[in-house]
Amino acid sequence: MKQIVSAFPHAVTVTEHLWISLRDGTRLAVRLWLPDSAAVTPVPAILEYIPYRKRDGTRTRDEPMHGYFSGHGYAVLRVDMRGSGDSDGLLADEYLLQEQEDALEVIDWISRQPWCDGAVGMMGKSWGGFNCLQLAARQPPALKAIITVCSTDDRYNDDIHYKGGCLLNDNLWWGGIMLAYQSRPQDPVLVGEAWHKDWLARLKNMPFFPALWMEHPLRDAYWKHGSVDQDWSAIQCPVLAVGGWADSYSNAIFRLMDNLQTPSRAIIGPWAHVYPQDGTPGPAIGFLQEGVRWWDRWLKGEDNDAMNGPRIQAWLNDSHSPSSQHPDACGQWVGFNRGTADNVVGRNWYLDRGQLNSTPADHAGGFSFCSPQNHGLMGGEWMGAGVLGESPPDQRIDDGQAEVFDGQPLSKPLAIFGFPQFSVVLKSDKPAAMLYVRLSDVSPDGAVNRVTHGWVNLAHLQGQDKKTPLTPGEAVSVSVQLDGIAWRFAAGHRMRISLATTFWPMVWPMPEAATLTLDLASATLTLPVCEQPLAIDGPNSQPETATNTPLTLLSPGRVERSLHYDVLADSWTSITEGIGGVFGEGVYRFDDIDTTVDHNLRRQLTVSNRDPLSAHYLLTQTMRIGREGWWTEAEIVLEMRSDLTHFIVSGNMKVKFNGESVCDKDWQQRIAR
Repeated sequence: MKQIVSAFPHAVTVTEHLWISLRDGTRLAVRLWLPDSAAVTPVPAILEYIPYRKRDGTRTRDEPMHGYFSGHGYAVLRVDMRGSGDSDGLLADEYLLQEQEDALEVIDWISRQPWCDGAVGMMGKSWGGFNCLQLAARQPPALKAIITVCSTDDRYNDDIHYKGGCLLNDNLWWGGIMLAYQSRPQDPVLVGEAWHKDWLARLKNMPFFPALWMEHPLRDAYWKHGSVDQDWSAIQCPVLAVGGWADSYSNAIFRLMDNLQTPSRAIIGPWAHVYPQDGTPGPAIGFLQEGVRWWDRWLKGEDNDAMNGPRIQAWLNDSHSPSSQHPDACGQWVGFNRGTADNVVGRNWYLDRGQLNSTPADHAGGFSFCSPQNHGLMGGEWMGAGVLGESPPDQRIDDGQAEVFDGQPLSKPLAIFGFPQFSVVLKSDKPAAMLYVRLSDVSPDGAVNRVTHGWVNLAHLQGQDKKTPLTPGEAVSVSVQLDGIAWRFAAGHRMRISLATTFWPMVWPMPEAATLTLDLASATLTLPVCEQPLAIDGPNSQPETATNTPLTLLSPGRVERSLHYDVLADSWTSITEGIGGVFGEGVYRFDDIDTTVDHNLRRQLTVSNRDPLSAHYLLTQTMRIGREGWWTEAEIVLEMRSDLTHFIVSGNMKVKFNGESVCDKDWQQRIAR
């Protein structure tokens, strides 16, 4: 249980708002936690640099986290990026060169303040975790160490837009949320009368975020920019990388730990896309204490135990019953020294008719399959956010729509750590197709728990930087890397491989329903088997934070999820609705700044088994924020369809101030598939 700490070694003064002026005249808005002792003895500084509004966006978690670090002797700065929150300018896209250039100026500015001793650390989750890595690769002299949480080294393969060369439906979801976030104005209490003019300019120039990303279906220069896997050697400061198995950003940690040559460590817990002091599924950890040790070592130069123990501390999931409501994980902490661990060996299993065998079959032949368009309804969320209902439930419904291969009951537990790999030779009857592969844990009672999965766009076999349509009937070799995982199958359980050609509603369908013909003699599953996992105590197990920000919950929130089947149309509709908060956080008021936030989102995805071109995505949301006499409200509707050659995406954003319309903006784009 999380402990709230009120007494710290350093008294702290919080400055609600100050400006950093950049060379081009743009002002970035800052919230500062500063130890009072820094007036006499300068201290190291920690920067978090994101577009999610320091004033009323991340305030709930900023106060307990940054107050904690500052109470241990650090200046902490929460900076709104250009064009976001209370900062000047326009936000044109994510991870732009301009974003990095601004951050370089910010780091330099921090290092030269009289209260800073010249050493700067950088930390962040998600967007902030991305730009920690990106800025480390730019090597600003004052940046001495980073903590990157839930981030990626590869913006094309392991982010919210494309995966395996296929368009993720979360691309539209995230693009819609960014429109809502960016629809909010600067706070006039902080920036003065110019807020209204600047807000209208921001609304007028708002980019259509989901379309920006859809316009790059290949791994081109757009995605390579900001992907630190392009040059690992550029990162020379120490790196602490943190992620969770219920999140979608843990793959990068394996590669970081294999390729970084600088002092680095990693923690991979069972959590979703949240900071680990709030880790769900549990157990949460004392992440802030771990952070203080890291900063003390690399910003203050203390000779502590921050680098002791295994390089990677990972939660090893044990076999458990599948459930969409998964508040606590089952397993233990284990240690590894590399992403490709020394005590892990690749072992092969082979596919036969309905079987997964440890030896190749003498008579394996071929077989053909074409999955229904609704395969994947039990897939859960691509990116878990710590909300009940996100975890994939029992996979038997999806397995009924897939081709399934079962192993024999295991005579003893089997642990894996790393990336499972599936390879096969196959033919397609269509020029565009995908292959989906799922590894599952089947309990003796028949329940099926997804362990990990992966998929590939078969038109990318010649490289992700080019689209090479398949020649129908021509054999091609295919390799699918499944997401990295640490999992221990229990004795008596069976491993299962499930194959499909669709994965809805997580992945947008191919233009046509393709039939794949597999050569079973070539089908091989390679698992990274760890015969003797090294059990460890794991990270600090007692989460601590500073005092929470004053907040009043005005209306409880909830997230509802449902599936509806139209018998006559043979179509399924998946509906997720965040009421009073996208992640169920409710409608709340920040009492110390008298600001109320109310964000609702509904997404509806429908597809008929008869036709992949029937796929339809409707996303609606409202974002309301303000106080008496100052209320802004945005209503945003996004819609997506496709034909054989193009995606068709449209949107409308209506924005009001105190009930009066100030913006009515439409988007309509056809984007080549």
